[in-house]
Amino acid sequence: MNLYNETKNILKKYNISANKKLGQNFLINEEVIEEIIKASNIKKEDLIIEIGPGLGTLTQKLLDNAGKVICIELDTRMIEILNDRFKLYNNFELINDDVLKVDLNNLIKKEKNEGIVSVKIVANLPYYITTPIIMKLLEERLDIESITVMVQKEVADRLIDIPGGKNSGAITYAINYYTKPEKIIDVPNTSFLPSPEVNSSVIKLKVLDSPSVRVKNEELLFKIIKLSFMQKRKTLLNALTNGKLESKVEIEKMLTNLGFDSNVRGEKLSLEDFAKIADYWVKKLTK
Repeated sequence: MNLYNETKNILKKYNISANKKLGQNFLINEEVIEEIIKASNIKKEDLIIEIGPGLGTLTQKLLDNAGKVICIELDTRMIEILNDRFKLYNNFELINDDVLKVDLNNLIKKEKNEGIVSVKIVANLPYYITTPIIMKLLEERLDIESITVMVQKEVADRLIDIPGGKNSGAITYAINYYTKPEKIIDVPNTSFLPSPEVNSSVIKLKVLDSPSVRVKNEELLFKIIKLSFMQKRKTLLNALTNGKLESKVEIEKMLTNLGFDSNVRGEKLSLEDFAKIADYWVKKLTK
């Protein structure tokens, strides 16, 4: 039985349909699933944390390849289905909760104490909450090796772009600060039931052992980047001034001292450039 028919049968058996509010679209493309498994590079000593497993289409393959799979699913309707499907697997665990509220650090520490060697995140993320989930995974400094996720193609293009590239946004800098990103495969909307209006992409974020640039104050770095992209059409001078980082005179002086054109826009700067700006203010404030 192909995935399309299998998915239709499961939905019919449990008398449910996709929840639009939760951004549910069930993957029915077997080739895409194989690409996700291949890209994840799963080993028998790995713990896989799957966010939003839904009907368990991807979960099946993860369980066959990993030491353990912990699924975090918000939709209570999926819990019965997942428990029914995988009750015979001794490497399956299910958490019915919002991933943004789960203490992943403690969860991972517990599993590592029990013999798990490395931890990887695999997910078909809901479009409406992609960014908060990815930033939680990175900002909490979880002991994870990689994040392989399917997201909306437009978002994927922004996530994997180089800082200063044509698709880059504030999150691009954060992704490149914490990880080495790459695109795995583009996924047409026909790969889902029901079909969303947009196409998707699978991306992999290889988590770095240490950030890609050194900076004295990480919080200040991302504050400056955020201010720069809140008003993309403005020059960096005006964006930081309007964001009340400092007076216009002081910001203009900073740009001159660091060798930047006074009309430069934040979207044209590299991650290293922003690190220089953040360190400039740290040094100035500590004088």
